[in-house]
Amino acid sequence: MKQALIKLHISVFLAGFTGILGVLISLNEMSLVWYRIMITVVSLSVLFKITGKSAQLPKSTVIRFILIGCLIALHWVAFYGSIKLSNVSIGLVCFSATGLFTALLEPLLVTKKIQWAELGLGLISLLGIYLIFHFDQRYQTGIIVGIISAFLAALFSVLNKRHVNKAEPLVIMLYELTGGLLVLTLLMPLYGYFFPEMSLIPTLSDWGWLLVLSWLCTIVAMQLMLDSLKKVSAFTQNLSLNLEPVYAIIMAFILFDENKHLSNSFYYGVGLIILSVVLQMFRVVYTRKIKTL
Repeated sequence: MKQALIKLHISVFLAGFTGILGVLISLNEMSLVWYRIMITVVSLSVLFKITGKSAQLPKSTVIRFILIGCLIALHWVAFYGSIKLSNVSIGLVCFSATGLFTALLEPLLVTKKIQWAELGLGLISLLGIYLIFHFDQRYQTGIIVGIISAFLAALFSVLNKRHVNKAEPLVIMLYELTGGLLVLTLLMPLYGYFFPEMSLIPTLSDWGWLLVLSWLCTIVAMQLMLDSLKKVSAFTQNLSLNLEPVYAIIMAFILFDENKHLSNSFYYGVGLIILSVVLQMFRVVYTRKIKTL
């Protein structure tokens, strides 16, 4: 369990850096995610070819992973859309609603009873978001898009939990992101119709950041996260992901001086989110000790 939690938190730290990259990359959210996934899929395909690694799976399993990948891609588009509409700090704080959505979805989609403690911790995180949303109206559109992103993240995490043991992490990633690439390619013309200002060609610096985003923050981070899911619950994973805004907010404060544009309600909200994460970590460790007695 300890090793799984370490892997989980390394992946969370890497995920926190994706918000910063969302600002550094000049592309809009749809193009950014399309290039991110395209580079990742091509890189994984080359890796499998070089190593001779097999990606053969039953057709039904492949279809499930492809559909889950569609949810991942849409989550990323909403995630970066939230950042573009507000800022890194707001966009990532909204992600903390994932814990509440997971506590609601996991009993419905997985054989698991409702965990009232998990629901309570998720509500604490939601209260943190509410404080920011209610008292700082400048970012309400970005917050709404961010909450949609959180719901999609909870949904694909719970579904991944059901199928994570059916293949190795890199194989799962290849099929899921192939599905994500397909759905975004189909949606790209429609997105461009509604948002004609959409930029399609990355700059030279964009290519550099996209490689970092794809290789380090996608391939490495997702492999660590999928590995950890074999030992921890989807709720623990998603509540731990609430630390993602903490890491990203610190980086955003240093790099972009975002602290100059945030009200006191933001800090109260973040405080509640951190509290929910700490309480869940104590809960996981305590439950583990009880089982070993």
